[in-house]
Amino acid sequence: MLSDIEIAQGAEMKLITEIAEELGIQAQEIEPYGYYKAKVTESLFERTANQPDGKLILVTAINPTPAGEGKTTVSVGLGQAMSKIGKKAVLALREPSLGPVFGIKGGAAGGGYAQVVPMEDINLHFTGDIHAMTAANNLLCALLDNHIQQGNALRIDTRRILFKRCMDMNDRALRNIVIGMGGAFNGVPREDSFQITVASEVMAILCLASDLEDLKTRLGNILVAYNLDGEPVYAKDLQAQGAMTALLKDAIKPNLVQTLEHTPVLIHGGPFANIAHGCNSVRATKLALKLGDYCVTEAGFGSDLGAEKFFDIKCRYAGLKPSCVVLVATVRALKYNGGVPKTELTKPDLEALKKGIVNLKTHIENMQKYHVPVVVALNQFYTDTQEELDYIAEYCKNLGVETSLCEVFAKGGAGGMDLARKVCRIADTQESEFEVLYSQDLSITEKIEKIAKEIYRADGVKFLPKVAKALQGFEKLGYGNLPVCIAKTQYSLSDNPQLLGKPGHFTITVSDIRVSAGAGFIVALTGDIMTMPGLPKSPAALKIDCDNNGNISGLF
Repeated sequence: MLSDIEIAQGAEMKLITEIAEELGIQAQEIEPYGYYKAKVTESLFERTANQPDGKLILVTAINPTPAGEGKTTVSVGLGQAMSKIGKKAVLALREPSLGPVFGIKGGAAGGGYAQVVPMEDINLHFTGDIHAMTAANNLLCALLDNHIQQGNALRIDTRRILFKRCMDMNDRALRNIVIGMGGAFNGVPREDSFQITVASEVMAILCLASDLEDLKTRLGNILVAYNLDGEPVYAKDLQAQGAMTALLKDAIKPNLVQTLEHTPVLIHGGPFANIAHGCNSVRATKLALKLGDYCVTEAGFGSDLGAEKFFDIKCRYAGLKPSCVVLVATVRALKYNGGVPKTELTKPDLEALKKGIVNLKTHIENMQKYHVPVVVALNQFYTDTQEELDYIAEYCKNLGVETSLCEVFAKGGAGGMDLARKVCRIADTQESEFEVLYSQDLSITEKIEKIAKEIYRADGVKFLPKVAKALQGFEKLGYGNLPVCIAKTQYSLSDNPQLLGKPGHFTITVSDIRVSAGAGFIVALTGDIMTMPGLPKSPAALKIDCDNNGNISGLF
């Protein structure tokens, strides 16, 4: 069996100029980065602004397991399948982070015969967007520390600096550091920390900004610290937003690539869903809606994280109205939620499946709370038995939800044609009555409790004392009307990764709270979640190599 990278390297790609032309994009509306990838220019946004929107399809999933569910693979396969049945589809996906690529999870370009190419480029440096965000983020940090070193005219309290440095790599040693050591010449010593770039506010801002002007305004509104009088200090007080915008002027342009079957893909932005808002950029999604009759997009991890944030943050701010939700599930993931260890998932176990299927039921019910039609995509593996597949289909039928057996990993678009037909039929015939879960008029505490009880099914929320104090400060500064972005483990509906299926009688603990004033949301950290991951005992990086001709191997 060929590996993902071997399949991708054997693909016959079209020139990106051909992909653009087939999509109706004019030659002067793209900026090629080599032969097979390009950025789209602002003139394309201007020309298509008055075109009607296509249908928005969100692909999400049940809680992920160590066995993998293939959400991105299904997203890519669905787009390819729509093309096969004669529909004009455009994918809008996130860009992979180098953290998972070199860590354990892997990339985010799909798998098997449902991949986005050039796969190596997309999973590594791509067009440099994430590097630009890292540079802009750290420029603000450098300006902040330089301001303190050069007399501190803003009287910044070094004990109350909020903004953190970042890098796009898993490096636990940088979670807590001390900077400015070595004497007065080297700066003012203080505690600091790093977070991974995809969890940074700069990433969130770029993904939510409507244009370059909006980007600059949002960057200026980043709350970086408090002064000695307890007053807020923003990036605009440091006059940082102009230079930061200069670093991001190209990064704000979405990237155009293709699938193995030449379906067009816009890849732009890549915030994690467990520690950030988990959606690709608003700009890419809106452009895909203008260019295609259907835009297929995804939200990270399970629907309790990515989909909730897609609806309550991205759709709220961008005015998007999803037409259909595709909920990805697998037999083996449901058996894992039923208590079967990873090593035993290939063995038939209908009883474990019956026990674990409550996880799927909860995700279906959660998506229905947003009043959007749901289709369950059963991502098939060769070890699945017909009895197990039939049980899931009948279970979903009793819930009033259609299912579709998905074989896009092995067959590409041909393995997802039934799913494509069902999704298109629902999107075209059923009117979405989408509405967000909560009103912005609720207090921050009430919003967090609403998500915890309605989506996670918690009994309640515990706020640590420092969180309660910070919340009062945010309300006082006028941030009480912002939506909330909850950072939580992806492996469980609760904040404890060990509680599988549908946990009962648990409390969500909010351990820290932050405001992303530029992005426009409150970040609530729960349980033991951290914004700088660490590498596993055997990182994927140990298997990746490059020969003398520049050919990459071991990348999945």
